Order: sequence, then structure tokens, then C-alpha cells
Amino acid sequence: MSVPARLVAPALATATLLICAAAMPAQSAGRPLPDRYVVSRAEGVLPEGIDVRPDGTMYVSSDGTGALYRGRVTAPRLRPFRADGATARGSSRGIHTDRSGRVFSVGGGRLTVHAPDGRLLDAEDAPDGPLGAADLNDLVVTPDAVYVTDWANPVVLRAPLHGGKVGPLEPWADVRGAFPGFPAQYWLLNGIVADPAGRTLLVASNGTEAVWRIDTATREVSRLDLGDTSFGADGMVLHDRTLYAVLNYGALHGVYIARLDAQLRGGTVVHRVTGDRFDLPTTLARHDCRLYVVNSQNDEPPGTPPYTVTALDDPECRANG
Repeated sequence: MSVPARLVAPALATATLLICAAAMPAQSAGRPLPDRYVVSRAEGVLPEGIDVRPDGTMYVSSDGTGALYRGRVTAPRLRPFRADGATARGSSRGIHTDRSGRVFSVGGGRLTVHAPDGRLLDAEDAPDGPLGAADLNDLVVTPDAVYVTDWANPVVLRAPLHGGKVGPLEPWADVRGAFPGFPAQYWLLNGIVADPAGRTLLVASNGTEAVWRIDTATREVSRLDLGDTSFGADGMVLHDRTLYAVLNYGALHGVYIARLDAQLRGGTVVHRVTGDRFDLPTTLARHDCRLYVVNSQNDEPPGTPPYTVTALDDPECRANG
């Protein structure tokens, strides 16, 4: 989900509301939660993906080494997570868990599934795409499949789920038909989210500076209508009809929040949270009215330790009382 230094464009000015003041820390059992989490102090980690489970367990992936880290929202330090074989692929990007606590992650050309104790349960390799070797970026787990984006190819891949078992990872949707004539190598697919039923996917594309909607029954691809707003998101979270996205290309770096219509076909950007608290953010997670944003430092690898996650209050929770 990261943007190479050569692709990070100068920030564009915006006349829309900027929310730059630091959010007050949330409370847990009467104690304030940290507003910053240290993923690692080892050089070159370059954190990339994040998932926070309903019980407050946090997982973060490393684009720099492939390692996975685990912690709690109540504690400011994460620790290495065993994740057998994860470092062998050299990079881990998207990371998400399912209801049973299994840890799904992607990087390079491989999807892996780990048990909560770190045992490797499954590994599926992606075939080459129309432009060459796969470079997997993010994933979403639906009731019947795992969908994966490919940074290097304009293709969404799919691995079926049967009785908890993961099937082969295969090309599923070539998105080029939705934007004829756009150079294939610049689609740069990033974050991916789905509605709870798995009927609709939203796929971010840095290159097209847009989010694309895919109907999983028909594989029809259309552009999410956010008006004249350039919305080349990296990582995303979909909560009900609210889309949370991290932008780090073609806009001020930070968290952008849009309220969508019932069909997830369009919406309006209602919040922009930017400022120097972020250091090339790549994605985010949402838990109990708080947002957890990964500071990748991937614009200047190997970056400067410590590598962190920034936490802030969800402005949508405030807006809705």
C-alpha cells in the first residue's frame, strides 16, 4: 500500500475543512489510551498495513522486512509476532483478520494465513499478471472469498473460502475496461474493502486518483462518484456507509472521510484530517471511535526509527454524537 518516493507528488492546496488539532485521547477503563504506538525501533521496518480486532488486538505489517507485529490498543508498544514464514517473502503489506482470529497478509507474490499463535496455516502464490510478476498490496476477507489487489498489475485476484479453507489465488477482475486508454502500468491498485455481505468491493487506485466499485456478482467496474474530488487513496476502511481512506499522493497527506450512498456508488467527502502528526501514512484501522494510522516513512527508506502508528478520535463519532 505504499507509494514509492518517485510517485509522491507535491501536496495540493485545499479549501475544504482541515482538522489539524490533536484529538483528545480516548478512555479505557478510566485510563487514557496512547495517542502513539511504537511498532519497532529496529532500522528498516517500514510499517505498512494494520488491523485492529474487536477485542483491541492490533496487528501491523512490515514492508521493509516482511515481519508482522502484534500489540494491544491499551499499550504503547508492539512486539514481533511469530508468523512462521512471513519474512521469507521479504515484504508484508495488507494485513487483516477474520472472525476466528486467523491472520491474513499479503506481500510480494504470496498470500499467507496464520493462526493466532503464529503457525502457518496456508500460503497461496499469485500467478503473473498481464504486466509481469505480481506485487500484492492489500486484501479483504468476505464470507466466501479473499480478494487481493496487485500493485504491479491492473488486476484484482480472488481466493475462494470453503469451510475455512483457502483455495487457489487466481486473477478475477481486470479493471482496465473501466478507464480505456489509461496506461496499464499506472493503475497502482492499493486498498480494498467490501460491504459485509461481500457483494460490493471498493478498490483504491493511486494512479487513476480514484476509487473503483466492483459488483462481485457481475464483476462490473465503475468509478465511485465523489464529485470533483481527487481521491487516489492508499489504504481504506469501510464502516457501514462511511469510507475512511489514507491519501499520500496528489493531496495533503492524512485521513479523508466520505459518507456514501446506500448502493456505495457515490458520496461526499466530509472530513480531512491532515498535519505533521503523520509521516507518509499508508493505511488505517478503526476501533471504538478511534482511528489508527500507520506512519510508513516509506518515502525515505529505510526511514528513521522508531516506526509508529498514530491514533486519533474518529470525527464521524463526534459528528454523530
